[in-house]
Amino acid sequence: MTIATRRRGTAGALLTAAVLAWGVGATAVASAVVPAPAATAVLDDAFYVPPATLPAGAPGDVVRSRPAPAGPTPTQRIADSWQVMYLSTDALGARQAMTGTVLVPKGVNAATAPVVGFAPGTQGLSFRCAPSKMIASGSFYEQPAVTAMLRKGYAVAVPDYEGYRPQPSATYMTGPSMGQALLDVVRAAQRLPEAGLADDGKVLLRGYSQGGAAALWAAEKRASYAPELDLLGVVAGGVPANLSQVALPLNGSDGFGLLAIALIGFDNAYPELNLETYLNEAGRQAFAAMENGDCALELLLKYRGKSLADYTSKNPLGDLPWLIRVSESSLGTTRIDVPVLQYHATTDGLVAFGQADSLHQQYCGKGVRLQWKTYDTASLGTSPAAHISPISWANDDAMAFLADRLAGAPATTNC
Repeated sequence: MTIATRRRGTAGALLTAAVLAWGVGATAVASAVVPAPAATAVLDDAFYVPPATLPAGAPGDVVRSRPAPAGPTPTQRIADSWQVMYLSTDALGARQAMTGTVLVPKGVNAATAPVVGFAPGTQGLSFRCAPSKMIASGSFYEQPAVTAMLRKGYAVAVPDYEGYRPQPSATYMTGPSMGQALLDVVRAAQRLPEAGLADDGKVLLRGYSQGGAAALWAAEKRASYAPELDLLGVVAGGVPANLSQVALPLNGSDGFGLLAIALIGFDNAYPELNLETYLNEAGRQAFAAMENGDCALELLLKYRGKSLADYTSKNPLGDLPWLIRVSESSLGTTRIDVPVLQYHATTDGLVAFGQADSLHQQYCGKGVRLQWKTYDTASLGTSPAAHISPISWANDDAMAFLADRLAGAPATTNC
């Protein structure tokens, strides 16, 4: 694939290419591929640059906003959309400005519409991969899930997470930061005057892969960080709950690029980790490309089968400072007090099944009202397709769970 092709290709096209590369037919991924992007107005990237001095305010307060495309043309017909910059809290607990997207379906009474905080899965660290940029260009690979929720009359709030700006410093996979970003984009949606949403409306959380972790982090932190939110339930799939157990099988595998950007993300969040001192010359070049150009499927395709030995002089994950910070982003230490639907592919080759199964057992042990569901992906082996497929396969189950929570149906558990 040429550089020019990568630049103009949609995430949907890349998704198709990646899945087909591992031997899955087009029929299996058709529902996961988004339409080609519609022509959109050019949006000034200066919007993403935080003020030199952050304004006074509380987490979730809107710093600035602007109208933006809601995705491909069919979605634009059914929803109004804004990009927002809002106050939040970074991985170290400091005040931070983050960005995201707020979408409100047309023709509904916004004042009574629930808000779904939709946590995006891995996009990549580069500024061009920011979820809000992907949504605006019609290239967001999880757009079908967003559109399905809009068609049900739900408002949707999508964070970019910490660090997406023209000079990116994304903190990929740092749990506390992801959870806070998600809770605060919901607050921002409720406080955005143009959206017309109630500031005390019903809230749901949903995400897959990185987004599944973000949704559960938000749920674990909600009682202490955003207790005013009327959270009814959480949908979380493909969850990387224990990052050490996720990282080990990625080294030297199809998903090495995701391990690499997690190292960069932690280094951006926690300066004392000093990743630069572990990299060799090949690592410095490759990791710079990952942070400044490559998006999710490019990471899978370009770094397939690579290992830390190719890019480092010493494995950072063997050192205590790294182990401490990684352990701080492990889920399952806090009881979630709302119903949860957690699901996973049985042969997931990117996010190990065993650690997700352990998380579900931890939550059950804490009395969480959890529905645990697995999707049999044996026919896909342990290819990335086994991880990607449930994005679409689980949509009906996710939508039914959200509807039940809004209807007040009793939550069941199979713990």
